[in-house]
Amino acid sequence: MSLHRKLLELAANRKSIKVGLIGAGKFGSMYLSQIPNTPGVHLVGIADLSPSGAKKNLSRVGWTDEQSNAPSLDEAIKTGQTHISDNWEALVSHPAIDVVVECTGHPIAAVDHCLLAFKNGKHVVNVTVEADAFCGPLLAQKATEAGVVYSLAFGDQPALICDLVDWARTCGFPVVAAGRGHKWLPHFSESTPETVWGNYGLTPEQAVRGGLNPKMFNSFLDGSKPSIESTAVANATGLDVPSNGLLYPPASVEDIPYVTRPISEGGVLEKKGMVEVISSLEANGRKIPYDIRMGVWVTVEAETDYIKNCFEEYNAHTDPSGRYFTLYKRWHLIGLEVGMSVASVALRKEATGVAHCWNADVVATAKRDLKPGELLDGEGGYTVWGKLLPAQKSLAMGGLPLGLAHDIKVIRPVKKGQSLCWDDVAVDTSTHAYKIRQELELKFK
Repeated sequence: MSLHRKLLELAANRKSIKVGLIGAGKFGSMYLSQIPNTPGVHLVGIADLSPSGAKKNLSRVGWTDEQSNAPSLDEAIKTGQTHISDNWEALVSHPAIDVVVECTGHPIAAVDHCLLAFKNGKHVVNVTVEADAFCGPLLAQKATEAGVVYSLAFGDQPALICDLVDWARTCGFPVVAAGRGHKWLPHFSESTPETVWGNYGLTPEQAVRGGLNPKMFNSFLDGSKPSIESTAVANATGLDVPSNGLLYPPASVEDIPYVTRPISEGGVLEKKGMVEVISSLEANGRKIPYDIRMGVWVTVEAETDYIKNCFEEYNAHTDPSGRYFTLYKRWHLIGLEVGMSVASVALRKEATGVAHCWNADVVATAKRDLKPGELLDGEGGYTVWGKLLPAQKSLAMGGLPLGLAHDIKVIRPVKKGQSLCWDDVAVDTSTHAYKIRQELELKFK
């Protein structure tokens, strides 16, 4: 039975999936806009550092005051309304909650939220992929030990890529490469929240209208987010990553099967079975027509002449050899699609993407020369960007994971372009995020 029919069945029986949302920013607001249109789902509570801001965003997406006026979680359960507070512990501990959607974008806090949710028997849809990038395999393990499901969020590109990879392998196709698109030029790695909108392609007015966070959007532009998301995909699918960071080959949709081949066959891959990101800009900055900037793709191989002939007979667009074919989805709708994950983990007990190995890591890399005493400001900020590396390479160099490069002090000089190590910073060793990362490193040494 389809997920939608299962949701209709729940609604017909006056039952529902009871959801708790942590973080009602842009992604969370997009999900909130869809909940009133989704049968069988009850948003019991929202936890946000700014309850008034959450209330404002609810109004922005079309909710009425009456829908979100429940004075407590217990009252929300009784009335079908939603309770808003800043108490995330109460939300994830409430016995009625089935699924927690972690939507803060703050990786260190997200680890705390996930772990307490697991402890209380809640499934988790983790939108904060920054956390998954530095400790996803351990979060998945701890969820399994607790008898719950931990999942990447459908609508975000990693889960959509995982879905394409699963399609390919389930159909019997070897996966040559998979990934997403991105607007990329090398100097974007130096972008800051002050320069983001001009490079990203939005006006400051559009950003304000949409309630867009410049630091968050800069994490997309400067290469941090593509590295983070590629890490999540590699660790969920078992695909490998480039040995020294993403290459961002420029290509139109039609050219993807040309460039996502091994170097020996005219492409850019070190080998078959890798994650890569396709740029929507030529090296000179020219915009590529019919790009994949906002989409996802997977390239598969015809291993026999019969399959190759089938590609030809059904007009599949391939590379010149006729062996490599790319299936793609040109758009993703971010938080508008996360209901797929909520329904899947609650009704099928299946994740829409989950780490099962440690193939990749994202290492904090200096945007400029850093001096002792400076504070790192994490993804999309002024000090560091994230470089994708094989996990074993990061482990060998003692690489500082980008997700932990938040509000920690630099204690040794670091040159622009240099990846940081644990010894370069005074890290807070008391956090759950640090401890789970250390557990991950010990497990894979």
